[in-house]
Amino acid sequence: MVVARFIERVHVMSKASTSTRAKRTIKRATAKNAKGAAKPAATPRAESKQSQLIARLKQPDGATIAEITKALEWQPHTVRGAIAGALKKKLGLNVGSEKVDDRGRVYRITE
Repeated sequence: MVVARFIERVHVMSKASTSTRAKRTIKRATAKNAKGAAKPAATPRAESKQSQLIARLKQPDGATIAEITKALEWQPHTVRGAIAGALKKKLGLNVGSEKVDDRGRVYRITE
């Protein structure tokens, strides 16, 4: 009899904690959707390294990873991450690349 009451309490407690977890999850998801929908696309400041990267990639001859790393004093993986994450995903820019014989892979922002 005591065991049955204990099991009932545990069952009731687990239901309460599950419903609380579900409420928290729904609350968080709603808050994330509200935050994400209200934010306009960010634009980089004129003097930032991101804007310098964009300026280099908008040049007609483009830029290689090595040229960008030298100019911005970044590591190559940082340049690749900025191109893929910040420029392509967040800002929605079209960044293309092509292999050039004497320079290697050249990246450009295409309109």
